[in-house]
Amino acid sequence: MDRMDPTVWGGEADGPGDAADLASHDAKGYSIVEGLLSPAEVQGYWQELVRLSSDQELKADERVITEKASGEVRSIFEVHRISELISELARDPRVLDRARQILGSEVYIHQSRVNYMPGFRGSGFYWHSDFETWHAEDGMPRPRAVSCSIALTDNYPFNGGLMLMPGSQRTFVQCIGETPEDYYKTSLKEQKIGVPTEDDITKLAAEHGIDQFTGPAGSALFFDSNMMHGSGNNVTPYPRSNIFLVFNSVENALVEPFAVSKRRPGFIGSRDFTPLSR
Repeated sequence: MDRMDPTVWGGEADGPGDAADLASHDAKGYSIVEGLLSPAEVQGYWQELVRLSSDQELKADERVITEKASGEVRSIFEVHRISELISELARDPRVLDRARQILGSEVYIHQSRVNYMPGFRGSGFYWHSDFETWHAEDGMPRPRAVSCSIALTDNYPFNGGLMLMPGSQRTFVQCIGETPEDYYKTSLKEQKIGVPTEDDITKLAAEHGIDQFTGPAGSALFFDSNMMHGSGNNVTPYPRSNIFLVFNSVENALVEPFAVSKRRPGFIGSRDFTPLSR
């Protein structure tokens, strides 16, 4: 289905991006900000990720997702409520002001997490659009949300870096299949339902091509909620970890899910629509 909503809702006067930045984001569906964090800040956040993954009490929390094969920590959700340091990062003007500008409104955190992709054993994410799941399973009305992925390790082409199809945010791909109850418990480890068909992926790749988010630690990727993206397994010795913040417009607050009978937990799709403030 052709997208009816804009990709960029705000203007040049609404935030740090200039007209060229906004035009590029509108066309490609994503923007890369190099050096968003300083090397010292990267080190501080990296130490926070190590602390969180080493917390034995936290490992028993349902917000902690482990690797299907190795049992190592894969993701920690609602991390902005667990870590004061990451809560402050979500409100940092370098992050928050750009999200507000792209969405043209006040924003709240729909989802936050840290992702750990360890060397040798880190498994990837199959091609998908986040909005397809957020619409079907969380009740997000429109694709008026943007994700910010901040790299805490160097992203190489060979250590599972995120792949994106530039321009694919303009097409909504409906996924076949009924979502089982409590499927999030499985899909956060390995998603097999709610993903596009190989034919759809092939057509989108032929039309848009594939880019990849690479660069040094401290770089940030802002990408549209309907962007087709995915990542491969990490079989290198080099880990790839990031902080992932999803901002949704307060004018796009969740309603009841569109394709399931039961809401997912709040740590995956928040129903606290309080606007973020600095």
